[in-house]
Amino acid sequence: MAAKILDPNHPFFRPVWRRWLTAGVPLAWSIVEIATGSPGWAMLFGAAGAYAFWVLIVKGPSA
Repeated sequence: MAAKILDPNHPFFRPVWRRWLTAGVPLAWSIVEIATGSPGWAMLFGAAGAYAFWVLIVKGPSA
């Protein structure tokens, strides 16, 4: 089995607020980077936040 970058079944991500925070902080930071004129960093943080959102919120932990 391949190693996962984010494992939604890890006990750390059991509280829902941690999953939302893990996805939301990079997305919010990407907005800060856009506002300060750094599109490269904005894309990097936006991609990280989007990936975290997909893995932790949309797919979520498996039962």
